[in-house]
Amino acid sequence: MNSSDDLHEATARVLDRDDIEGVLGGSFYAPRPSGAAQSRTPGERPTHYKVICISMYTDDLERLDEMVQTLKTRGLTKANRSALIRYALGSVKLDDVPKGL
Repeated sequence: MNSSDDLHEATARVLDRDDIEGVLGGSFYAPRPSGAAQSRTPGERPTHYKVICISMYTDDLERLDEMVQTLKTRGLTKANRSALIRYALGSVKLDDVPKGL
């Protein structure tokens, strides 16, 4: 076993999903009323989105954050990085993208 495997195994032990949900459920979130239906079964992950990691230049992140802040001051209180990037994706015209991208 290499150090990467050891790290993965240690991380899995520390970040056990049931333990985390138990702590958060008991400490940060109000308990569900008895008889309340659950929207999904425990351990089932949502399929309508994925969490990803992308690299961006710090200047681009600062610009993105400024744009989000501008939208929030205009009253769009739910504006965030992801929402703005999703909106921008919907506005892209592939024929207008430069060849040297």
